[in-house]
Amino acid sequence: MLPWLAHGHITPFFELAKRLAKHRAIFQIYVCSSPVNLQAIDPNLARTHSIELVELHLPSLPDLPPHMHTTKGIPLHLEPTLMKAFDMAAKDFELLLDRFEPDLLVSDLFQPWAVQAAAARNIPVANFVVTGVAVLTRLVHAFCNSGQEFPFPEIDFSGHWSSKRGRKVSDEVGRDWAVRLLNCLKMSSDVVLVNTSPEFEGKYIDFLASSLKKKILPIAPVVPQIKPHCEKLEILKWLDKKSPKSTVYVSFGSEYYLTNQDREELAHGLEQSHVNFIWVMRFPKGESLTIEEALPEGFMKRVGDRGLIMEGWAPQLEILNHSSIGGFVCHCGWNSVVESVMFGVPIMALPMQLDQPCHAKVANLAGVCVETERDDEGNVKKEGVAKAIKEVVFEKSGEALRGKAREIGEALRKREEGMVDEVVSEFCRLLEPIKRS
Repeated sequence: MLPWLAHGHITPFFELAKRLAKHRAIFQIYVCSSPVNLQAIDPNLARTHSIELVELHLPSLPDLPPHMHTTKGIPLHLEPTLMKAFDMAAKDFELLLDRFEPDLLVSDLFQPWAVQAAAARNIPVANFVVTGVAVLTRLVHAFCNSGQEFPFPEIDFSGHWSSKRGRKVSDEVGRDWAVRLLNCLKMSSDVVLVNTSPEFEGKYIDFLASSLKKKILPIAPVVPQIKPHCEKLEILKWLDKKSPKSTVYVSFGSEYYLTNQDREELAHGLEQSHVNFIWVMRFPKGESLTIEEALPEGFMKRVGDRGLIMEGWAPQLEILNHSSIGGFVCHCGWNSVVESVMFGVPIMALPMQLDQPCHAKVANLAGVCVETERDDEGNVKKEGVAKAIKEVVFEKSGEALRGKAREIGEALRKREEGMVDEVVSEFCRLLEPIKRS
């Protein structure tokens, strides 16, 4: 397995590996990534599931030493440099293929060189798309259905605020990424695994299948299981004191950092909403702000015990699973969307960059999300934050959102068991010609 160098990609790859590893008689699984990314995986957990972690060493570039060979904590403008370093590791990856002689490669969509190397060794490749698939439809449409009208105007973001904000990659980089995606999809086998479900993205799944002439196999939810703890976590004890559905959880993932302006508006919006909240706050590497310095003056004193702010990391699954949580204010990274719905928690969307606006729209169309109002430039506004929170926590429409999230969450859990068997069946089909030869 070779995921892209992002925590949000490595996690679903590893979770899929754990599920497949239960079929020990069939699979021995190697998860390959840079050493700094593999540090995020518990080696004892990997060994328990008979999974081997394999280091892929990227070259050290002036702007990108080994401890930065991950998207976690690096600014967006360095991601093309990280992609360049990943490309430069292609020869080392070929050596790993020759060393381990795998029967199958499960690959992300950013490394066509890996697909080519596998093909040269007669190794079938299954792509694994860890995001939602709606975000791929315009790209695939332009490639496969040139000259025809785009069939999904609801996810056309050409005039959207997200095209005006500075937190985006250049057109040149965007084109490079698009070519990579298409090449990987074009060269790989006739089955593509996608971390989504028909309940979320049925029409987009069908569109990709007909356009690419491939089987699109939805395998969501590929999320971690809640770990048992010897003692109850302090944050859960804090939540125990709150009324059911009275608290919102606020987090923007492991790879995005709010601007000072957005953070201040969000803080005022939380204050004006008058709800309980848990806010996970993160700062980029090298930034020495304290939580108190990052917040409006007097904020902590004014919100008192109805607000809890955590720096760096929080047990997201345990929080979302708690009965006191009534909503999730988030950036709509795809893993967060799936996890929120898994636990029947509606979303107040504050997407920030890249594919997040599309994911927010998909969640909204699925009936599990309220999109938070912003200004014309896409900046966070306190009034929009407070309004969205009040709608979800206090108003009747919020209960409808919760009901839909529970409905989709139950459907996801029901399909979880059969999902692994279907993936195993497809992989065995891909391996059949190798067995015969």
